[in-house]
Amino acid sequence: MRCPYCGYEETRVLDSRVDSSGMTVRRRRECVKCKGRFTTYERYEFGPVFVVKKDGKREKFDRAKILNGVMKACEKTNVTLEEIEKLVDDVVNDVQKSGNLEILTLEIGKLVMEKLKKLNGVAYVRFASVYKDFREIDQFLEVVEELKKEK
Repeated sequence: MRCPYCGYEETRVLDSRVDSSGMTVRRRRECVKCKGRFTTYERYEFGPVFVVKKDGKREKFDRAKILNGVMKACEKTNVTLEEIEKLVDDVVNDVQKSGNLEILTLEIGKLVMEKLKKLNGVAYVRFASVYKDFREIDQFLEVVEELKKEK
């Protein structure tokens, strides 16, 4: 694996860990030349899945987009990067295990919301506000009240 800092091709693995789902291996690496340290993730590669957008357009499923949305929702909360990675891995695994070649963005959003609701209420409300395209304060209040009832 090439070092992201100096480009040298030889690195060594310092630590490897399998996540709780058993679907991802996290490897901590060090460059032999510059001693720079970085993390890599090894995941199963399934066949291509396409996302059907609200306007009907299709694009290739992109884990990074889910990660980006969840990270934004979790900003300034106590949710760790490991928890975020696990949540995203769980969503990706759910999508891939479904065996469907296409999935609606709405379905992906529902999966993310289900998992965020269990993880962190603030992140859930933030994500819901974008996913459900909140326009009024009452929409926020409804989601917060729903969360309160469930606790």
